[in-house]
Amino acid sequence: MQPVTERLWVARSQSTDLTGLDDFCAHLQLSHLVARLLIGRNHSIESARQFLAARLADLPDPFLLPDMETAVSRLQTALVNGEKIAIHGDYDVDGITGTVLLFAGLGALGGHELEYHIPLRLRDGYGLSAEALQDAAGRGTRVVVSVDCGVSAHAEAALAGELGIDLIITDHHQPPPTLPEALAVINPQRPESRFPFSSLAGVGVAFFLLVALRKSLRDAGWFDKREEPDLRQYLDLVALGTIADLVPLLNINRTLTRHGLGLLESGQRAGVRALKQVAGVKMVNCGVVGFQLAPRLNAAGRMEDAGLGVALLLEEDMVRALQAARYLDQCNRERRDLEKQTLREAEAAVADLSADHTHAIILGGEGWHPGVIGIVASRLVERYHRPTVLIALAGEGGKGSARSIRGYHLYAGLKACAGHLATFGGHEMAAGMSLGKEQVAGFAAALEAHARTELSAEDLMPKLLHDGVLLLEDLDLETLRQLEGLAPFGMGNPEPLLVVEAARAMQVQAVGDSHLRFTACQGAFSHPAIAFGMLDRRDEFRGEIDLLVSPQINRYQGRESIQLRVKDVKRHEPV
Repeated sequence: MQPVTERLWVARSQSTDLTGLDDFCAHLQLSHLVARLLIGRNHSIESARQFLAARLADLPDPFLLPDMETAVSRLQTALVNGEKIAIHGDYDVDGITGTVLLFAGLGALGGHELEYHIPLRLRDGYGLSAEALQDAAGRGTRVVVSVDCGVSAHAEAALAGELGIDLIITDHHQPPPTLPEALAVINPQRPESRFPFSSLAGVGVAFFLLVALRKSLRDAGWFDKREEPDLRQYLDLVALGTIADLVPLLNINRTLTRHGLGLLESGQRAGVRALKQVAGVKMVNCGVVGFQLAPRLNAAGRMEDAGLGVALLLEEDMVRALQAARYLDQCNRERRDLEKQTLREAEAAVADLSADHTHAIILGGEGWHPGVIGIVASRLVERYHRPTVLIALAGEGGKGSARSIRGYHLYAGLKACAGHLATFGGHEMAAGMSLGKEQVAGFAAALEAHARTELSAEDLMPKLLHDGVLLLEDLDLETLRQLEGLAPFGMGNPEPLLVVEAARAMQVQAVGDSHLRFTACQGAFSHPAIAFGMLDRRDEFRGEIDLLVSPQINRYQGRESIQLRVKDVKRHEPV
């Protein structure tokens, strides 16, 4: 299998009706370019107004989530009676931040007997731990709340019932046909959910549990003699987990993340300030969270103990927070080294695949670290544009991590191959599984066969979706400020990409080891441009070219200027 190098440029919207463009601009006070982009993303005037405002006051009623009333009633009783409450999270950033959110939030609501448990990836694996439930019961705990896990934990839920534990599951993963027998299963993906948005992250579900519990306590007069907490102070945790878990940054997720990013920027939490310091972060955006802050939190769970990430985010002393953040930074460096080694081995294995493997990549490796195979799977997806599963084999079994491409629903694929798996779970774009060593070959053949039925030749060609044509004469700083109002950008709400046709690159210069800087000219208009990682494509910037760009404001020493960040280039073909 060969790496995919060519990418198709495809308009995000094929049939944009611009007859109402002037009304759009007038009602929302937007430039034609920004209004056209919003229309191309299927916004009406009213939905665009709500999108741009992103008001917390417009968040939906949390009691629309299934089993919310039951969960809130039990937690309220536990708080009133001073019962012990245990929180069981997951070892990724979504689980870490959700655990911190519930631990700190329940404490602020009046809980005193609180504890948390994060499983060890290498020892316990994903999901609710029977051992942790038994330990909690042994300490007299009768209420356990899961976060970012549990929706498939049938055996563990049954054990909780036998132990006399009231189990409240909060999760966002695809639920199985039959739910675990728990006191409550709060999951926006449940078919009977009346909540208007199903794509919350695990930390988002946990946040709405706190909102509902606070409302119930308020109605009961709980705060007549104690301070009522402002739950907005936890939105930095929601933003961290939501961005890291790659759920769509639309609707409720975008609102929560937009407000949370402001808190991450101000660094009210000592652990966040420490993370930013060791990562050299000066300004926070989704990219910084996804590529600098989240990996360091994730490194704890991948390499050692995700509980270290929880402890960091709960730490109030800056000196201790810095010590913990530096240790996580060291774990992250070790993770990167392992990742590079595993990637080299995986790419060698891809080169040895038979010609029968055309639509999916499934590889098993002895000694591969389970903590890095998900990242390496993502790297292979970028390189080969195929759904990819990497399996870390140890003894007679293996743990796998999978990543997908647009057009292939990974959870559905695993479900179709369930006979070859011991356990599996996840969603459309990412999943995990466990299986016996003797099952790997059968699983690989079955997933390849399923992928062939679902993916066309066009699906296997990576596409860069753009928002239409840009004339350089239409760019000004005010338009770019309006474009910034569409942030935060990420999954489901990508940064605007626009096509500059029939341009020329003037004064092309190398920057650093791998970048290009030049002036993009179109007719009588020009703007500075930067092409990161494209030094080896310098020859493609000769003659008349089309550029795929993300226009932005370059801020330096108090000055603002227009800059085009180049994503791709191709020779201009006159129509």
